[in-house]
Amino acid sequence: MMTFRIFCSGNIAFKVFSSIHIVPVSSKSCLSRIGLERHCSVVGIFKKGIKCSYCHSVPVMAGDIPANISNGNAQHDPKRTFQVVVAATRDMGIGKDGKLPWKLPSDLKFFKEVTMNVSDPVKKNAVIMGRKTWESIPLQNRPLPGRLNVVLTRSGSFDIATAENVVICGSMNSALKLLAATPYCLSIEKVFVIGGGQVLRESLNAPECEAIHLTDIETKIECDTFISPIDFSVFQPWHSSFPLVENNIRYSLVTYVRVRHSATELHALHDGEKTDGKLYLNKFEVERFSFLPKMIHERHEEYVYLRLVQDVIANGAQKNDRTGTGTLSKFGCQMRFNLRRSFPLLTTKKVFWRGVVEELLWFISGSTNAKILQEKGVHIWDGHASREYLDSVGLSCREEGDLGPIYGFQWRHFGAEYTGMHADYTGKGFDQLLDVIDKIKNNPDDRRIILSAWNPSDLKKMALPPCHMFAQFYVDNGELSCQMYQRSADMGLGVPFNVASYSLLTCMIAQVCDLLPGDFIHVIGDAHVYRTHVRPLEEQLQKQPKPFPVSNAIF
Repeated sequence: MMTFRIFCSGNIAFKVFSSIHIVPVSSKSCLSRIGLERHCSVVGIFKKGIKCSYCHSVPVMAGDIPANISNGNAQHDPKRTFQVVVAATRDMGIGKDGKLPWKLPSDLKFFKEVTMNVSDPVKKNAVIMGRKTWESIPLQNRPLPGRLNVVLTRSGSFDIATAENVVICGSMNSALKLLAATPYCLSIEKVFVIGGGQVLRESLNAPECEAIHLTDIETKIECDTFISPIDFSVFQPWHSSFPLVENNIRYSLVTYVRVRHSATELHALHDGEKTDGKLYLNKFEVERFSFLPKMIHERHEEYVYLRLVQDVIANGAQKNDRTGTGTLSKFGCQMRFNLRRSFPLLTTKKVFWRGVVEELLWFISGSTNAKILQEKGVHIWDGHASREYLDSVGLSCREEGDLGPIYGFQWRHFGAEYTGMHADYTGKGFDQLLDVIDKIKNNPDDRRIILSAWNPSDLKKMALPPCHMFAQFYVDNGELSCQMYQRSADMGLGVPFNVASYSLLTCMIAQVCDLLPGDFIHVIGDAHVYRTHVRPLEEQLQKQPKPFPVSNAIF
């Protein structure tokens, strides 16, 4: 017997004058460091409840994170909010001997794109940096073109002659106040903090910080300059690239967004609010994330799903179907989701998470009895398990609730003779799930790590032939990825559920095999939208996604 444990967030044209603006030194403002372990990709299920989380240890001292953040809303204190752009190792190393200890062309391209991207062509962005960072930029490249360069220094002797697009400030606080005042409040669209160490230590988790654009360097590299860890109790991933490798260095481009004012709010949710089937950490203090650069905002993985829905509605072929409703359909589609930092549970619509988990555990148990799910308040199979339906498909001899040799039976007893939902099938047929786990553990390079629910000889015995037919697993770099093929996919109701289900299965098997979750690739044969679903889906397409869950608990 196998035991699964899953241990688990009106435009005004204005030319920035080409002179140096010197702002007096203000009092020093610096946040305490926050101790934090980097999160690990582990997921968990317990007997009395279900808990799915990517684990963080976040000791936060009172007063470290003030609760007056604006995130683009009206402020009483006239200071700009900002975003941080930084490349760092897993232990938050950012440099050695005053230089970057890596050469990553894609990282430099990412930095340029993020800091130069504007939605208003008459505006530009500002980049804030310390004096040492300014001096580390090659002469021919400074000031950084197309951006207002704000240099922080307390040195009275510091002189940049008459440089265009350069401002000198005595502190971070004075720089933010300056950028919030005329003329910069009219000419500067976004503000980015880019270094160095002291400036980043002061800024990374500051209440004015809306987002962190991190080049997360996984390869171990020696550094002598470090910054504070990201406070994952208030920041969650918005987007993470799939891993990149350049010059033998593996890294990802990740954007984190502030979702709540402080860790206090998170603790209140854990201590006081427990609702059936809802994610604590989906309840964000910050509701809109339009402060992100457009190119980053559009990279949220939920848009992969939303764009496919839009494509099917706009370009799908009109088809008839067995329900008589009619569909708009496209053939041969694919979606890819990154499971390393977040979990693809859609945010533009409600997904029945408890149903996802209960059904998956039911599959894993090998059960075909719909009454087991009914007793748990999960009724997603009721229609196909009813007396009326079973009679209509020629299964009148079958007891009500008996779905026949569907998914779970094929996963655990492929090839066995099906005699009913109450029979004992112990030791009968081929246990594909056990075989998948054995191959992942003992022969991870095997190209036949496959879990199939499609058994032609049993199709007529099933209340409903499998829609998600088979899955193939792949191991690389200590990570487990899954590609699932689905012959027929209801884009409105079924697909969000299916994405969550197979992502969870991937996380579960990864945990059992001492691996981390990698990618989930969803390949669809007939991707369709029922005609009756077009209007609600068009309404859903108007909604803005929120960060996928990272740390969450469901009871």
